[in-house]
Amino acid sequence: MRLGIGPGTASLLSLHPDIPQPPPTWQDANTPRMHRHAHRLTRWHRLLLYGVSAVLLVTGSVWLAVHYTVGAGTGEIPHSAEIWAVRLHGMAAFVALFMLGLLAAAHVPRGWRTTSRHRRMVQRGTGIGLCVLAGLLVVTGYLLYYFAPETFRPTLGWLHSIIGFTMAVVGMVHGSRLRR
Repeated sequence: MRLGIGPGTASLLSLHPDIPQPPPTWQDANTPRMHRHAHRLTRWHRLLLYGVSAVLLVTGSVWLAVHYTVGAGTGEIPHSAEIWAVRLHGMAAFVALFMLGLLAAAHVPRGWRTTSRHRRMVQRGTGIGLCVLAGLLVVTGYLLYYFAPETFRPTLGWLHSIIGFTMAVVGMVHGSRLRR
């Protein structure tokens, strides 16, 4: 049994002229917004997602470069750029977690439903890959920050970096398929 206002209850409410009509939901067949890009992100979602992804990619790359050339990875004391890169990376990670929640609540369920009805079934593969990679990044980032022993930290750091770069590539493929 479905609760709430949907296609079935909207017709019942139309029998009463004193009750205002609810706005159509995305599930209504008559909704004009229901087209082949119904699961496309809104402009502000896309801009925030692309922006935070760029910050994460750049700060992660800067940290890797500085850490293994002049920083603590070479046996020296941590370079100041290394410290600031990690701070900015951590701040952007919190924004990315917020974005992950937005995507999990809206984009993923809508995309799952619409890709089953359209020829864009391949979107599911990259979408599932992005969800798995995001989960792995969250777990490895958490372990790096809170639990990684010093002997295991470099290996976990490289794993986190490889997953991050892989997610950037899969994300670009996933986004480019929508524009075709």
